Amino acid sequence: MRNCWKVLLPLTLLAGCQEEGFPGPDERRVDVSALSHGMIELGEKLEDPYTVENMQEAVARLYPTRAGGISIKATDLYVRFLPMTEEEYALLLSKGLKLTDHPVDYRIVKEGDYYHDPDLSEQAITWQYAVVSKDFEFPAGIRCEILDECYLSENDPVTRADSGIDWDAVEAEAYRLTGNEDLYPATRADEEAAFPAGRITVEDPNAFGGKPYGLAGVQVVCNSFVKFATAYTDRDGYYQMSKKYTSTPRYRLVFKNSAGFSIGLNLILIPASVSTLGTGPAAGVDVHIDTGSDGSLWRRAVVNNAAYDYISRCASSDLDLKAPPQDLRIWIFKNLSCSSAAMLHHGAFVEGNDLIRRYLGGYSSLLKTFLPDITIGAKAGDGEFVDLYSAVMHEMAHASHYAQVGNAWWNPYITYVLRSYVTEGRQAYGSGSGEDAGYCEVGEMWAYFLESVLFQDRYGGDLPAFGTAFWFYPQIFRYLYERGMTCADIYKALKSDVTSRDDLQDALIMLFPEQERTISQVFSRYSR
Repeated sequence: MRNCWKVLLPLTLLAGCQEEGFPGPDERRVDVSALSHGMIELGEKLEDPYTVENMQEAVARLYPTRAGGISIKATDLYVRFLPMTEEEYALLLSKGLKLTDHPVDYRIVKEGDYYHDPDLSEQAITWQYAVVSKDFEFPAGIRCEILDECYLSENDPVTRADSGIDWDAVEAEAYRLTGNEDLYPATRADEEAAFPAGRITVEDPNAFGGKPYGLAGVQVVCNSFVKFATAYTDRDGYYQMSKKYTSTPRYRLVFKNSAGFSIGLNLILIPASVSTLGTGPAAGVDVHIDTGSDGSLWRRAVVNNAAYDYISRCASSDLDLKAPPQDLRIWIFKNLSCSSAAMLHHGAFVEGNDLIRRYLGGYSSLLKTFLPDITIGAKAGDGEFVDLYSAVMHEMAHASHYAQVGNAWWNPYITYVLRSYVTEGRQAYGSGSGEDAGYCEVGEMWAYFLESVLFQDRYGGDLPAFGTAFWFYPQIFRYLYERGMTCADIYKALKSDVTSRDDLQDALIMLFPEQERTISQVFSRYSR
């Protein structure tokens, strides 16, 4: 944990290659200086142009002599589910569904981060909306409703290929018939159908000469009514949808990364934080994120790229470390200055522990279901890129350690930090004399050391001395590193039976007997 683990209590309370240049022409670029947050406000209900009835009528209007010979049948179903538990929600996701918490056939008066149906209690999971294939097998036991039978011509390749119908024109007519002309500017001659594509970039003022580089692995989602498309950005921030649009889709960035982590509060069962960009041209939108952008989007972008960079560097050709476990949950808190790698979502929690129960009370059951693996406090450094980057590197280093030692090692580590916070004046690392202090010593030496190495790799200069003011000594790893031992070499010693400084010294000597003298000297030099 970096700086402190005291984030846990306020957290539970809150739960109640680089390329130069800016992306694209100005008309494609979204202004992200201020985005709307809070709950989405819905306006009037709109008639969906993609229903079988509306598409059939549009064909009849455009091809009156042929319409009788063209039978349109449903290709997709617009449905909503009401999962009662997170397990039911997870089951829906396991079916490959792209769920949204708000209906897609309403005009949006005000954009936001989430929606909760006013007819449901605040404690209940809200309705989850999705578009599924007509042959979708609905899971038993989960309440669901079919709202519309729809026809999406791209999902009906036989009819689309053999009918001789201009389906783009049919789509435009269906929008006109349903009173949605304002959402279909392609009825103008100067608009053409396109596969939305673009680039999302972020700017680190202290790296790459301050030039923008790609927002990597983030999900871009667009939809017009029930016509959805998703794509992940590549490492340079480029994306392209697989579906063609002539309407004006609504665009969103979903921080569920292709590298296996998500950023966001899962309490309201949003798989990841969403930054809504509003409607844009069918050709796609470009976004550039910098310190002048919306604060939430800026923090998400920085943490996203830092975590993506770390996971990429775990490859055998680079750092050669175990990557953090998949399905890693990361939360960001702008008003907290400390960060943690509690790994709670992955089960690092000792149910029944008297200290934790006393400290968290009724929240102990909530921890197992809702809380994250990593929390990032963005208050320190006022959310500067370098500070957020450094914090993410530290906590991801912990997550790699966790991937090697598991819950049996992590539980006493968390308990030690929590006990220190409760009994030693809210000092996260305590004095180093308490029970299980060895876990903290080994874990923090590693995380502060690797944080320093990765910080230097990105920003240059001398190797930073992160963590050297505490009672444990990341200086030991630094000394060995400067004498030829690699990060992977040191990581090999962080096994599940290494729970103290002495264990660590013995493990390193066993792994590298030819360096026994150097190892013994540095441990002796930095003794307590």
